[in-house]
This record gives sequence, structure tokens and C-alpha cells, in this order.
Amino acid sequence: MKIKTYSLLLIILLFSGVACTDLEEVWYDAVVPETFFKTEQDVKAALYRSFTHARWYVQEDRWQLQEMTADQFAITTKGPHWYNGGENYRYHYHQWTVNDGWIWGTWRGTLMGVALALDTKQDLEKLDYTTVGLTDQDKAAHVMQLQTLIAYFYLRGLDYFGGLPIFTSNEGENIPRSTDKETFDHIENLLLEAIPSLPKKVAGEKEEGAIRQAGAATMLAQLYFNAESYIGESKFAECATVCQDIIDGKYGDYTLDPTWNGVHGFYNNESPEVIWSAPSEFNKLQYDWMWNRFYHYETFKYFGLDGGAWNGHHLQPSRKPTGELYTEFKLGNPYEKFNDADLRKKPYLYKGGGKYEGMFLVGDQISPYGTSYGTQEYKDEVISFVDMVATFKRVGTDYPDVASLPSTMANGEENTGVRLVKVPMPNLADESLRWSADNTILRLAEVYYMLAECKFRAGDKESAASLINSVRARYFEEGNDPDPVSAAYLDKYRFLDEWGVEFLAEGRRRTDLIRWNMFTTENWWDHEASNSDHLRRFPVPQDALSGNNALIQNPGYN
Repeated sequence: MKIKTYSLLLIILLFSGVACTDLEEVWYDAVVPETFFKTEQDVKAALYRSFTHARWYVQEDRWQLQEMTADQFAITTKGPHWYNGGENYRYHYHQWTVNDGWIWGTWRGTLMGVALALDTKQDLEKLDYTTVGLTDQDKAAHVMQLQTLIAYFYLRGLDYFGGLPIFTSNEGENIPRSTDKETFDHIENLLLEAIPSLPKKVAGEKEEGAIRQAGAATMLAQLYFNAESYIGESKFAECATVCQDIIDGKYGDYTLDPTWNGVHGFYNNESPEVIWSAPSEFNKLQYDWMWNRFYHYETFKYFGLDGGAWNGHHLQPSRKPTGELYTEFKLGNPYEKFNDADLRKKPYLYKGGGKYEGMFLVGDQISPYGTSYGTQEYKDEVISFVDMVATFKRVGTDYPDVASLPSTMANGEENTGVRLVKVPMPNLADESLRWSADNTILRLAEVYYMLAECKFRAGDKESAASLINSVRARYFEEGNDPDPVSAAYLDKYRFLDEWGVEFLAEGRRRTDLIRWNMFTTENWWDHEASNSDHLRRFPVPQDALSGNNALIQNPGYN
């Protein structure tokens, strides 16, 4: 791979949505940072381009690879919709190929993120910041934020693919992949160097998308936390040290949010728990990609909003078509893993003035703002989302009774599956709040859970349970948790349940299953274990192999 300045600039323009209105050409005999950076705003604009890519990167294909290959979400075929050439099935059944789109998008997006951040970092390193009214301290913070972004993209790429081509400049052709250990060490070195030069958060400051010390430290903890999966070495002790330092305030002032919905609510930029987030605002870099995929064609009526959706994603079912809970497997059953007293388990309802309750669309879709009606199998009937997957409308014609209905990826209907409202929706009266919840990427609760798991693996179940319960308490009235974690009953399944409930739909489930060695060895709804270890990593996409003959495919993929 050879990344040239002019082609990189084209990539930046394409992904930043910049429109050219002045087409008069200006030619320079030399390209230097001073050519581009004449004001503080110019510097920040360059910095923001890399962060805009990161905002895109944490959504879409990367999220799909984490969640649609695991035990909590599915995209079932609903009547004539969502078969998608079988792609959705391939991910669910762990039968993906080197030509599948989400994998190529992730490989390309990872290395593009590295290239964008590295290119800007090198330009800013050459710039005399005093010429644009900034200080050397500003320069160090900007450069090290970009270095942390580079580490973040490599960290995610290591998780998806293993070792990657390591770029230290945007020069060179057909760079081969480095080993897993070399990639791991590169990430570690980038983060350790960056942390001291990044700013610390002071209590009360809002999160506006910048990476501070705790953000880089949390990435370092994530790297150590999954080291066994990445390089076959246990680094849980190192992870525990970093996590404890974050909790103790070494890298800035953070506390757990005391409210059940503060981390993902309309005003989550004010949450004391959020460590790093991608800003979102109505009509400005909206965090809205889940809208189309999760909601029914007429869910907008239930919300009291406008605009339809695609009716695709939903939680995997906890119940059989007969209504009985699945007991054949310990993973999955995501909706029923929430205790009935959990404030999140209430049906979502916007209460006005930025207040709301619940996190799910389940049951009859009737609200004070409107009613959602079916348009397919349930045409003109009130839509009632069910925690089951089956073609109930075919009973009496194709099937004699409910007990005979199959429940697979191919058997959905338009009301199939509980829908998630992780990002709250206002009504039209408060439309200015729409998409005002930022996309939380890193938060303190994850640090608590990482530390808890490290304690558990070291044999200290009491401390592990206490850390988890300190997070769980906010989800119950007056903190009265009817099912707290206890040391006596804390095992790997309860641990994965806790990860799944707290971080539902936050784009990490596959990684957690792999760390516990359950991604390829356990069953869940309509998914049988493959026991094929090579599936713990995705293949290098065919498009990447075709463009760089120095790349070597991961084992197990032809």
C-alpha cells in the first residue's frame, strides 16, 4: 500500500462532505504545513477530520460485526424483506466469506482511520503553533490525541483481524502485515507515550469529543484486558492496575452516573461517567444510524415523530413460539436477562421536557402520541412487538398449531422481536432534542467491569461482585436490586450476563464472548457452536488481498 498526499486529500474530502465552490487553481512549488494552516481554525479543522472518521467508524459495519455475530441481536427475514442474499444469515451462523461487505468496510475503515490521523499528525508536528496563536502545550495535546486515535484504530483492527500493516509514515508500497505481538506492542507504545501529554478532565467539564488522559488509559486497559485473545499472554494484572488508577482519579475526575439513563440520555455530554464520546446534534453529525435499522415502518407514530424506518434489527428471542423461555442454552435471551424491576425494562415512553422511561419497544405500540399499525402480515392491525420469532400468521394454513412453528432466521414477521431504544427519541414538540444524545464510546462503568473481571480471575469474587453491584444499583428504585451479584453464584455465565445487560448494543459483545472462549464453543438461539477457533478472527478481505500482494490471509480461510 502506498498512500500519497493527493489521494489522501481526496479521501478526506470525500468523507468530510466538503464541497468546492472556488475552483480557481493555486499552485505551490512546495507543500508545507504553513501552506494550509494559517489560523487556529485551520488546525482544528484538520484535527476534526480524523475525529469525524472515528465517529463514523464506531457505527455501522464495525457494530454489525460485533453484535450480529453474537448472541443478542438478529436481522431475521420478515416476509419478503431482509434476506439480503443470505448475508445476514452468514454472520449469524458464522459462515462469512472473504467477500462480505461488513468485513471489507471494517478493514478499509480501520486503515483509512490510521492514514487520516497519521497524515494530520505529521503535518501538525512540523507546524510552528505560535504562528497560528497556539502554544506548544496545545500542539502536544493535538498531536497526542491523533496518536491515540491511531492506537484506537489499530486496537480495533487487532481485535477484528489480528496483526495489521504498521504505518509510521504515509509512504511505502505493499506493506505486509505485522505479527499480532508486533501490532500489540505498537498500540501499547503509542498509548503509553500519549497519556502524559493529554489533558485531564476536571470535574464538571462536559465531554465534547476530545480524547483526554482517561480515554487513552481506558484503551490501554482494553488492550491488556483482551491480551490472551490477541497474543496468548495474560495481562489481567496490568489491566487491573490501570483500571484502579482510572477509578482513583489519576487520569482525571470521573464518577459513575447516579441516574439510570444519564450515560445515553439527551444530555449525556454532562454525564460524569462518560470518558470519550462522539458528539451528536440535530442536523449536525447525527447519531442516528440505528433509527432505520431497528424500528418498524410506522414506529415514528408511536414516538410522535416523522419519517419511517426499515424494520430490520431486533433482539434475539428469549421465548419459543409457544411462549416458553428458552432453557436449552445459557447465552442469549437478552430481553429476559433484565430483571423485571429494572427501570430499563419498561416500555420506552417519552414524557416531555427531555424526560423518558424505559429502553424497549415491546407489546402493543400505542402511546399518547399515536399508534403504529402493521403494513405487511398485520396490515391495519396494531403492531405488538413480541419476544419470539415465528410466522404466527401461517398457523391454520401452513402449520396446524403454534407448537409446530419453526423459529429460525428465516421465520420473522413484521412484529418480530423486541426493539431497543438505547438512544432516546423525543416527540415533534421537542424535536430540537432529536439526536442530541452523543454516542458514548468509553465510559467509567466499563472500567469497573474490567476491574471486576480481573478480580474474579484472580480469585477475589467478593470484590468483583461489589464492583458490579455498585453499577447495578442505579437501575432499581432507591437502589433496591432484587438480584444483586453474589460471590457464591458468580460464574462465567453470570459475568457474561452482566456484560450483556450493562452494555447491550454498545458494539462489544463478540469481543466479550471471545475473551471467555464462548464465541465458537457455545450455542444460542438458532446458532450451533462451530468449535472452529479460526472464526475468532475475520478474514483479510479479498479486495485487500487483491490490492496488496504482500498481505497474508488469516489461517482457516481459503
